[in-house]
Amino acid sequence: MILFFIGIIEMLIVTSWTKMVAKTKILSSGAITLVNVLIWFYVLRIIVEDINNWYVALFYAIGCSLGTMISTFFFSISEREAN
Repeated sequence: MILFFIGIIEMLIVTSWTKMVAKTKILSSGAITLVNVLIWFYVLRIIVEDINNWYVALFYAIGCSLGTMISTFFFSISEREAN
């Protein structure tokens, strides 16, 4: 279940990373990449430890999907307000 929330957080981070790269924010995108890789390392370790439990990967994937939707919604609203 913890991977569900980590999936949400990771996709918030990945969406922020995409925005920073698109705006060529070099230091910000590098820092976000560092955090993202550390999160992915943790996720990979958890999944490998319980490799036969596909629910772990499913909950992580659902969290990632939800995190992507939340962050995309947030950025679409903030861009509308900026225009």
